[in-house]
Amino acid sequence: MKRLRRAAMAIVWPAFLMAGVLEMLVFSVVDPGALHGFDGESLALSATTVYSIAFFVFWIVIAAAGAMSHLLAESAEEINSRSFR
Repeated sequence: MKRLRRAAMAIVWPAFLMAGVLEMLVFSVVDPGALHGFDGESLALSATTVYSIAFFVFWIVIAAAGAMSHLLAESAEEINSRSFR
């Protein structure tokens, strides 16, 4: 369990930091008020809501990439020796 917690923190914490960096980079170029939906209509969301949703999407995508990298870096023996009880 401690190993799982350590691996999770090694993935989630850097993903959190990079999501913040990506958020700053994206929204230094994109105005949240100028965003439109797929129907061409302006989004009826506040700028804070757009920032929040974007941050969590960035965080999830970066964490998923980190988790896949972590999984691919392990050997077959390490993966098969785990007990999930």
